[in-house]
Amino acid sequence: MLPLYFKDGIQIIQTIEKFNHQAYFVGGCVRDLLLDKTVGDIDIATSASPNQIMEIFPNVIPVGLEHGTVIVRYKKQSYEVTTFRLDGKYTDQRHPDSVKFIRNIDEDLKRRDFTINALAMNKNGEIIDLFSGQTDLQKKLIRAVGNAYTRFSEDPLRMIRALRFSSQLGFTIEERTFKKMQQAKHQIETIAVERITNEMTKLFAGKHVNLAISYLQSSGIDKYLPTFKKDSDLIHKLPKLQNPLTTFAEVITLFHVIKPEISITQWIKQWKCSNLTKQQATELTNAIKSFQHNGLNEMLVYQLSSSNFNGFINVIDNLYTDHNIIIDDLHAIKASLAIESMNDLAINGLDLMAIFPDYKKGRWIGNCLKTLEIEVVNNNIKNTKKDLKEWIKCNPPVVN
Repeated sequence: MLPLYFKDGIQIIQTIEKFNHQAYFVGGCVRDLLLDKTVGDIDIATSASPNQIMEIFPNVIPVGLEHGTVIVRYKKQSYEVTTFRLDGKYTDQRHPDSVKFIRNIDEDLKRRDFTINALAMNKNGEIIDLFSGQTDLQKKLIRAVGNAYTRFSEDPLRMIRALRFSSQLGFTIEERTFKKMQQAKHQIETIAVERITNEMTKLFAGKHVNLAISYLQSSGIDKYLPTFKKDSDLIHKLPKLQNPLTTFAEVITLFHVIKPEISITQWIKQWKCSNLTKQQATELTNAIKSFQHNGLNEMLVYQLSSSNFNGFINVIDNLYTDHNIIIDDLHAIKASLAIESMNDLAINGLDLMAIFPDYKKGRWIGNCLKTLEIEVVNNNIKNTKKDLKEWIKCNPPVVN
């Protein structure tokens, strides 16, 4: 009996079978089910062509027709449905130059990356396992399907995926597979940087991240990654991580603290990260610098977004093993702050101009408000109009 979250997927398979086609659950969802882990996306492989799937189901998104893949929307969920296929040569080292749709699941499984992902399961929970993937799951082993060098040459990202799986699952990489990774690693430079960033983000977020980092170091793959290839010792300067890094902004922050000479802007540009990641990394870095100089205080928490609290804890956990700060401390300080932003100050620019009518409007107003903001956050002044006016009269702004 399959778990309830496969229920709607079973109905999709049954619907496909009613039209005399084969269909199976494949890949990661089968692997995670056998590992008793939370199953994410549920993928289905079928003998039906994409056009036939579009005729069978009323709500289909044709995301990759040339490669036999469509998204079936069913009960407000998305299911990736891909036709059994044989792949041609991988000239671009990502997508096959040609795809031949076939009727046999066996041939389709042969093109998969690792044995633990080359598993299929029918609607009754019966497993098709051509490459001893279940045995490798029991052995906690990552092993390539067929010729490992060929698999990696088809798509070099598979080498980084192997590292990522070791981080997420705590699996060792089979010896021959690892040797072929070392031989093929130079091909990583042909991969789009965005794909590498995506995999490395998942790698650093894995529960067994230190295992993956040890493989990264011993394989020499880091020599072909952005930033790391320009600094041969950078990955080796990383301390043993006490806990995973859940975002790439945390990764950038940690390495920037370890080696400040490599700016955040360089990291962002070389890894082709988003502006959001840059913003998060900059904010985290400023918080870490503040912590290094002044410890945990009101101003640090005031300037740190609540969405970055976890990231801040993750980074300081990995930098300073002797601290005893927990995320509840950050929330407690946040809740105690007199203001949440400068807009919450009891006086504004117009009030300042009224207090100093002889001053011309200028930069002094913003500087004065910033000073008041700092004093209020640090609990040196009460956030009342009376107290702020008295303080500013005693500490008049300097106007050039």
